[in-house]
Amino acid sequence: MQYLRRISSILSRGNKADDQQSNLDEPQTASKAAVENWISAIRKEESLASVNHSVAEVDLWENAGFQEDEKRKVVKELKTKYEDALREKFFGF
Repeated sequence: MQYLRRISSILSRGNKADDQQSNLDEPQTASKAAVENWISAIRKEESLASVNHSVAEVDLWENAGFQEDEKRKVVKELKTKYEDALREKFFGF
């Protein structure tokens, strides 16, 4: 009887670990996607910075800089959420 309880306890801990892992997968995936999005914005800004500029092109370049900044903010927010989830898993707070 104790053997069965022990096995059940071990198996239920495994399920909790799986739940914890899936709880970490979501913020990690979101963070990775946001970083890729941010990298695209950086590349767009870089390409606009690398040409001779007319007034319209300067406006596009400036706008690309604003977009890059917004994407960076999203990355930082998602990174913080992922770090918080890791702290919860490893340290319980």
